[in-house]
Amino acid sequence: MQRILVIQTAFLGDVILASPVWENLHLQFPNAQIDVVVKKGNESLLAGHPFIKNLYIFDKSQKVKNLWKLGKTLRAKQYDLILNLQRFASSGLLTFLASGKESRGFEKNPLSFLYTKQFKHEMKPDWHEVDRNLSLIADLVPTPSRRPQLYPSIEDLNVIENYQEVPYYCLAPTSVWFTKQAPKKTWLNLMNKIQKPTQRIYLLGAPSDVPYLDQLQKEATDQNVVNLAGKLTLLQSAALMAGAQHNYVNDSGPLHLASATNAPVTAFFCSTVPEFGFGPLSDISNIIEVKDLACRPCGLHGHKSCPKGHFRCGEGLEVD
Repeated sequence: MQRILVIQTAFLGDVILASPVWENLHLQFPNAQIDVVVKKGNESLLAGHPFIKNLYIFDKSQKVKNLWKLGKTLRAKQYDLILNLQRFASSGLLTFLASGKESRGFEKNPLSFLYTKQFKHEMKPDWHEVDRNLSLIADLVPTPSRRPQLYPSIEDLNVIENYQEVPYYCLAPTSVWFTKQAPKKTWLNLMNKIQKPTQRIYLLGAPSDVPYLDQLQKEATDQNVVNLAGKLTLLQSAALMAGAQHNYVNDSGPLHLASATNAPVTAFFCSTVPEFGFGPLSDISNIIEVKDLACRPCGLHGHKSCPKGHFRCGEGLEVD
């Protein structure tokens, strides 16, 4: 086992939850070269990674052109093992084009018949997404570690030092999907309850979240709220969360940033449920959700609006 390739071209959280795969493979095969493919926009998560040799970026803006080009590059590496954690056809084609000695992936991928070995992607009780990913290497690593892992650099740690002069909380109130985001009133209520004169509240998010978080900051009764949206990298945000008194997130990327740094975290689950396997993995963690709703969950992923029009799974969240 000299060369290993792991493909995960989905979202931010999916890349983080794939990290136990290469962590465990590195422990089992410390001399093997491990390369990873991620989609453009997620590469900063693995910047400066201590044992990922090559990080390949799949730019989906020109999917067909870049797919063939990347496939040709990967084929030249002559991998001993290729693991495809993604279930879209494009990643299945990339796996085929890379042409390793052995390829593994989930049978839900429409091109899984091209793999050497296919595996079921199951929603077992008590199984997390990391367990599903690790099932692909169960015969290679019999007792794997389930902890996701990220590696903020010394420079990242130096950047966040400026924000750690006083005890603080981190809140990540936004999500790509409306039905996975706790309502504004929930976040305002939360900020009012945890505010203390000697402590600070940091709002985390992407540059596109700045207007919404600015509004939250203005409406908060606590004046010790700072909007850091767009000011920190993903690894810097993860490092900041690791030092927080507590973190509050949605069922979204920041939840998995907390898991990867073992940061104390509380997660709001609205339209989705933890039973899907994307809950927190931190030693100190909590989930707030509205149970016993007949319409919940309303799908594996979020929606742009509530299919029923009432959004009770979000409006009914309690932070007491």
